[in-house]
Amino acid sequence: MDPYTQPMAKKSRLKLMPVDFDKESLGERLARIREERGLTQKEVADRTGLIQALVSDYERGRLRLAADMIVRFSVALGITTDELLRPKLRKTAPPRKISRKVLHRLERIESLPPYKQRALLTTIDSFLRAM
Repeated sequence: MDPYTQPMAKKSRLKLMPVDFDKESLGERLARIREERGLTQKEVADRTGLIQALVSDYERGRLRLAADMIVRFSVALGITTDELLRPKLRKTAPPRKISRKVLHRLERIESLPPYKQRALLTTIDSFLRAM
């Protein structure tokens, strides 16, 4: 068997929960990255050893990407498999800075004996729960 020839993937009969790719299917991501790199489907097909029609089928989600095909596409596109498989990570807001007053009070609490720390923290927790 030719190492570049792959049998057609069959649709799974398993009822699996869909994977959330952040509103972009794996095929759509493959197409987007290919376009961002300025490559045609034919160029990607040549780099992966496939024909253009198969690249199109993968991008449209008609074929499921097997692990070896994910590696082939990643190499062809010059990206890591993580970049292909993972949704873009959402940027989180930077952590808020703690005020100097609060930090000073925390340092003073840490200098207390453990039993007084527990008593004070229990009081603070009760106050916060009541809010």
